[in-house]
Amino acid sequence: MPKPKTPLLTVDAVVFDLEGRLLLIRRKKPPFIGGYALPGGFVDIGETVEAACMRELREETGVSASKLTLIGIYSDPSRDPRFHTCSAAYLVKTRQYKAIAGDDAAAVEWVGNWKSVDLAFDHRSIVMDAVRLIRRLH
Repeated sequence: MPKPKTPLLTVDAVVFDLEGRLLLIRRKKPPFIGGYALPGGFVDIGETVEAACMRELREETGVSASKLTLIGIYSDPSRDPRFHTCSAAYLVKTRQYKAIAGDDAAAVEWVGNWKSVDLAFDHRSIVMDAVRLIRRLH
């Protein structure tokens, strides 16, 4: 039986530190090379989206997740200029705030003025939804 053509499944992680700074990477690869983006990436075959989110966060930033809360599913066919992707985005809690760039990240930083920087893909929308979720939870 032929495999159906479907969007590629990805994950994105929204992580704030205790000072309200947002954990962002600088993209090492196109698209948006050098631009700010949320840590994240593709889900591997045999992997849950939760496990993929924790893995991508750790691989790109060295930060380990202690809790994940689903923010939403982002599936606009134009969210990635390369191809159609569908992302499960998570609000991540961590007890570890030391970040080190790795894997697909050229750099990683805790950004205090995150509201005034351009974000790749649809990451601005994801972050704003995360902020609304935080307000509802508290």
